[in-house]
Amino acid sequence: MSDKIHDMTKGSPGKLIILFAIPLMLGNICQQLYTMVDTIIVGQVAGVQALAALGAVEWIMWMVLGVATGATQGFSILISQHYGAKNWKDLKETVARSYILTAVIAVFLLIGSQLFARWILIFLNTPDNIIDMSLIYLRIIFCGIPVVAAYNIFASVLRALGNSRSPLIAMLIAAGINVVLDLLFVAVFHWGVAGAAVATVTAQGFSALYCFLVIRKIKIIQVHWTDFKRVPGLDGKLMKLGTPILFQNTIISIGGLVVQYVVNGYGFLFVAGFTATNKLYGVLEMAAISYGYAIVTYVGQNLGAGEIERIKRGVRNSTGLAFLTALMISCIMFFFGKNILSLFISGDPAQTGQVLAIAWKYLFIMACWLPILYFLYVYRSALQGLGNTFIPMLSGIVEFILRVGVAIFLPVLIGTNGIFYAEIAAWTGAAVLLVISYYKKIYL
Repeated sequence: MSDKIHDMTKGSPGKLIILFAIPLMLGNICQQLYTMVDTIIVGQVAGVQALAALGAVEWIMWMVLGVATGATQGFSILISQHYGAKNWKDLKETVARSYILTAVIAVFLLIGSQLFARWILIFLNTPDNIIDMSLIYLRIIFCGIPVVAAYNIFASVLRALGNSRSPLIAMLIAAGINVVLDLLFVAVFHWGVAGAAVATVTAQGFSALYCFLVIRKIKIIQVHWTDFKRVPGLDGKLMKLGTPILFQNTIISIGGLVVQYVVNGYGFLFVAGFTATNKLYGVLEMAAISYGYAIVTYVGQNLGAGEIERIKRGVRNSTGLAFLTALMISCIMFFFGKNILSLFISGDPAQTGQVLAIAWKYLFIMACWLPILYFLYVYRSALQGLGNTFIPMLSGIVEFILRVGVAIFLPVLIGTNGIFYAEIAAWTGAAVLLVISYYKKIYL
């Protein structure tokens, strides 16, 4: 078996999942590091207002880019099932049509995002002193949508074949390029948030190129022009898997936008504190995302091979691994979180003190409840790997309802601190639905 692909239908489930997840975790660490470098350099060089400008667009970016991510993740489910079943002809055709559908989605996203970027910022009550910087950052990032879509589909294909090493190398390349360009564009050229955006898009382009070059060397997915021809029912099957996930990501992000609307109403200092912690959100969930990708691939391949008992064992092992990982990350945040947050914040000591206090309170609350987020990822990914993307979509709706409800009403009862519990409520509601649904599907 080539080191570029890996069969997960044989061997110890726990070992397979952890070995698959580790490169993804390292890749996510790299991604979070260069995201944090963006924030640190912008916050230290350009100041608190620039930091707030980045924070004001977090959920908007997540919503738009999450559509491409969700679609390609859905496509990879069918790819992993064909690989597990050793259906090579169907595998090639599925990969080829996935490329076509991803390109179409990217074009629509690019046009729509540029048309509505300013209106969304206005609708979200973005503070007047940061809206122009936020818009510049968004427009540049959205110009890179085709690049992000390309990386996502190439990385999804590789993960579906059991290759988590190549996406890691792609992230290492992107991280290195992003750090260098951040220092050049923001610290040396003083381009502010625009420089950070250009650096990010350029780095993403190199990560997409690397994954593409790896895929070209894997014989079983070297597609011919005939593979791109429409296969009756295939596009529909792919969209049936991808649409619920992209809708799930969209509805979750709309809930986040409502939270951002509430946060924006508290002024730019509160926005800056909220932003500083949200930059660590990726660190909190990075291992959960990695386990999620590993579980989707593991379950998908084993479903294709008809190995239901292996699926049960793998998910049980993943639950234990996820719980222990969440506890470890929470402890790190308890001891070092405040020191990490201080890296993002500079300026007037009176302002930075307020921003740090807001950020630390939010981080502490999320770290206390982190295991719930990890259970959410395990069971959502297990259901997706089984080909059920409808229940995970419903879990996104549950997240939306609870996140919005708590964000709007709890601050009225207990003050601004209530906004910090919106995430916890969303995680909990979604996790309960997903756990119950998984056990009903797999055991009944």
